[in-house]
Amino acid sequence: MAKFMDVHRSMKGITAEALQEAHQADVDIQGDEGVDFQHAWADPDSGMVFCLAEAPSADAVRRIHERAGHPADDVYPLPVEV
Repeated sequence: MAKFMDVHRSMKGITAEALQEAHQADVDIQGDEGVDFQHAWADPDSGMVFCLAEAPSADAVRRIHERAGHPADDVYPLPVEV
């Protein structure tokens, strides 16, 4: 499966607890689209959140985030890894 990094730009002030809740909301429904959300990072000062996932497509990642209530601003494929 392909890897993707998605970006959320409007989560200013997010706490560790809120990040965990958002991540869990994705994980709870990720199987519906064959997505595996692996990790999330946040910078509360800028509002930037980054999520790493394996998925069949960027659209599958987008759909899960939308359904979980926090649409991604961008989803980037990660075709090269070392």
